[in-house]
Parts: sequence; structure tokens; C-alpha cells
Amino acid sequence: MADQNRAMERFLASVEKQAYQMAVIAVQGTDEALDLVQEAMLGLVSHYAKKPETEWRPLFFRILQSRIRDWYRRDQVRRRWRGWLDRWRENDDEEDGDPFEDVAGPEMDNPARLVEGGAALTAIIEALRKLPLRQQQTFLLRAWQGLSVEETAVAMQCGAGSVKTHYSRAVHSLREMLEGHWP
Repeated sequence: MADQNRAMERFLASVEKQAYQMAVIAVQGTDEALDLVQEAMLGLVSHYAKKPETEWRPLFFRILQSRIRDWYRRDQVRRRWRGWLDRWRENDDEEDGDPFEDVAGPEMDNPARLVEGGAALTAIIEALRKLPLRQQQTFLLRAWQGLSVEETAVAMQCGAGSVKTHYSRAVHSLREMLEGHWP
């Protein structure tokens, strides 16, 4: 049992930074990204710690992908509410103040501050953020995490053909967006 706990700790330490970067790119917010990674880690430990160690990597990224998709769903609801509050405020004569005005939005994050590395890395991150979510996450899992097509399919809960399609489209789009950055 102690050996399995140490193995789980080593595994989580090995994926922590890369998972965080994936989440930051996906949700464009450092606090939200940290929460998502922590939730994914907790989910893996809570539900899958007794699985063989070889299954942890795709399971962890599957959980992380689910958390990211859930965040997008919740964000859509928040945006609808915010739009409603803005319309309500326009019609309200009182200047009580909108409780959401003090909340920093994703446009406040500076990618250069998030990741050291200069203009090229900033360009890559910005290009990744412009990709549709499925393409973005497929590219990150395959290229940055080194997952196989099959492992990526498990992590994203889709077929291998879908992974290949999303990855191919992501690579093509990234080449187009980044062609001016490298000779």
C-alpha cells in the first residue's frame, strides 16, 4: 500500500506542470487552471488509485478533459447571467454596483507572464488558444504529453479516428497561424 502511494505521488508530480499548462491554455486563467488540475488529481486518487499504474496517465487526462469541458459549460452559463445582469443594470436607475465588475476576466492574463520563453512561445500559446477546444486538447495530449492515439482516445472519450482528425486539423491550423514566426 505504501509503495502504491509513493507511485501515485511520483506520477502526480510527473504530470502536474504539464497538466497545469494545458489547463491554463484551455481556460485562460491561472486560478481556474489550478483548480481543474487539483480536481483531476483528486478524482484519480479517489477513484482509480487501485488501477494498474500503466492506466493512470490516460485516466488522469480523461478526468482533466472532463473537468475542462465542465468548466466551459459553467462558463457559458456565467456569461448568460452576466449578460442578463448587464441588461438589468442598464435599466436600473440605482448605482449600487454590479458584484461581477470587480472580477478579473480572462483578458487580464498575460501569456508572457504565465510562461517564460519569449515571443515564440507566446505566439504558440496564443495560436493554441485560437484552436477549437477539441483540437487544442488533442494537440496538447499528443504533442506535449506524448500520449499515443489510443491513450488520447481514452482520455478524450472518443474514437482513435476522431483523435487523428482533430490532431491533423490542429497541426494544419497551427502551421498556418505560426508560419510568419519561423523562417
